[in-house]
Amino acid sequence: MMVKFNTLIVCCLLLIFESSCKDDDVVKGNGEEEIVTGASERNLVRAMELFDNAASAHFTGSGMAMARYYNPYTETKSDDIGSVWMYTSAIEAANSILKGLLEQKNNGNTELYTLYFDHYSSMLSDLYENLDYYEGTFKLTSYTQTKQWSVYGVNRSNSIGSAGVDGILNVYDDQMWLIRELVDSYELTGEIEYLEKAEYLTDYVLDGWDCTLDNNGNEYGGITWGPGYTSKHACSNSPLISALVLLHEIYENKSEEIAALYIDPSDKVTRRLKYVNKGEYYLDFAKKIYFWQKDALLRSDGVYDDFMGGFYGNGPQFEVINGFTYRKANPCPDRIGPAYSYNSGTMISGAAYLYKVTGDNIYLEDGKKLSDSSFEYFAKLGTTVPGYFTYSITGFNNWFNCVLMRGYLDMFSYHQDASLFINSFQDNLDYGYENFLYNGFLPTNLLVGWSQVSSNNRTEAMFNFTFASEYALLSCYELNK
Repeated sequence: MMVKFNTLIVCCLLLIFESSCKDDDVVKGNGEEEIVTGASERNLVRAMELFDNAASAHFTGSGMAMARYYNPYTETKSDDIGSVWMYTSAIEAANSILKGLLEQKNNGNTELYTLYFDHYSSMLSDLYENLDYYEGTFKLTSYTQTKQWSVYGVNRSNSIGSAGVDGILNVYDDQMWLIRELVDSYELTGEIEYLEKAEYLTDYVLDGWDCTLDNNGNEYGGITWGPGYTSKHACSNSPLISALVLLHEIYENKSEEIAALYIDPSDKVTRRLKYVNKGEYYLDFAKKIYFWQKDALLRSDGVYDDFMGGFYGNGPQFEVINGFTYRKANPCPDRIGPAYSYNSGTMISGAAYLYKVTGDNIYLEDGKKLSDSSFEYFAKLGTTVPGYFTYSITGFNNWFNCVLMRGYLDMFSYHQDASLFINSFQDNLDYGYENFLYNGFLPTNLLVGWSQVSSNNRTEAMFNFTFASEYALLSCYELNK
């Protein structure tokens, strides 16, 4: 489907920068030289290289099924297919590269944009087209209605639109990560179908907001991990905040309205419908989700716990009111850890986005404090390599840490101290690239490298795309800092 990137990018860059290469930085990696004009271009070149090699290795067949693992030493890929969440990491990386190319263009460097923007726009389109192998349709009874939805299941099916999505087979956070990317894709390309899909999925996940009322007439709030679950997770709430703010900005000067379902506070049971301004609706929900998570999951050490639990039973509970069935209230009394870096990262981004559009200093102060406390909690200086910060890489932490980095990038305009936090990611990527790049791939542990046993060197698809995304986002940072 795609060619290896190394030779192509080097040749093109030689043509672009031939007239000024005596002033260029020369960065060595994998035994080859890249001719670049600075850190921003170098980061973007590396992002494209890593992305194209990952896409060539992990995607198979016309439907672009994602092999979860690839081993660059044995050149073998796994038979197991990545989940929709893992697949979304490729969309995220493509978006990040497109951002990098646009930033280059906006800063006067049109050559990279001209060469590659259409290529990655096309790749993005292919990724979304084949995302539909994860799509399925089911009927859901929520707190306010029963409705049929077409959403994305955890697992890929063998044919488009036939994925299992009932009950626990789909989760709200998977839709939220896609919403985040769909809104970005719309803003990068102007393709209206990305915005339409983002809003449809937003309606779906907001339908999962626990709008039932307690004895004081207040909403219980929070979105469960999925429609088949009773626990309310950080990852099924705060990832939506920044996307909701972006949707608010798209509609804030327009008169478009949206149908909002709610429970009448006068009797605490009757379901009502009203039409409200769409831009205000999205912003109001961003605030509600932000403060629900802050109140429920912020720990005394300044980072966020994983979820609220303690309401188990036999799964979701239902009741009949005025002849209609609705999901019952889902209060969750117990805060449960551990703290994962992405749950703090999405709240940093949420604070930055909300501060931008409201000017309310509570978001600014929250974002600064959380940036500082999360870096203190998750980054450990010198525990692996002297002078470098170590982040946990167990489980899915490599991707979680990228979400944290995105939070720091979002907050940097308002909190200059975040430059230290951002630079730690740049340093680790460069250390891994300059010491351990092998056949176009980085090891899972950027500071330790590869195993001496070749068969132990399989890499996660989502980590390979994560490293590409990080480099592309850091390219933007270098231009704008």
